[in-house]
Amino acid sequence: MKLRVVSSRNEIDVLDKNERMIHLAFRPSNVDFLNLIQSCPRLRVVQLPRSYHKTLSHAMHVFLDMQGIRVLQGDVWGHRKDLDAYFTVNDRTVKEIRSMAEGGLAIEEMADQLKERVRLGYDLIEYIARAAS
Repeated sequence: MKLRVVSSRNEIDVLDKNERMIHLAFRPSNVDFLNLIQSCPRLRVVQLPRSYHKTLSHAMHVFLDMQGIRVLQGDVWGHRKDLDAYFTVNDRTVKEIRSMAEGGLAIEEMADQLKERVRLGYDLIEYIARAAS
C-alpha cells in the first residue's frame, strides 16, 4: 500500500490522475482540495498531519465525504521525499493488520499494539483494518 506524499501545492497539478491515497505534508486550503480532486478523480484517501487536520473546515469534511474521500489523520514518520515520492506500508504489515481484524481484535487494541512498532497512525491502521472486512 502506497501513499503519495505531496509537499507543496505546486505538486498537485503534476500528480498522476490514478492516485488513490495521498498524504498532504502542507496546510491545504479549500482550493487545494478542489484542485486535488480535479487532478486525481480516483482519489479515495487523504491523510493530513494532526495539526493540519484540526484546521480543516467542517464544510470541506462534508464535501470530501460526499465525494467518497476519506480524510485520515496521521504522519509519515521517517519518510524522505527526496528518495521516494511514496510512503509505503509494507505488505507484511498490511497482512498483519488484516489478520488481526479478521481475528476479531478491536481496532483500538490493534492500534495500541501496532502503532509504535510499525510507525503508522491510528486512522491509517483503522482504514486498513476496515478495508479487510
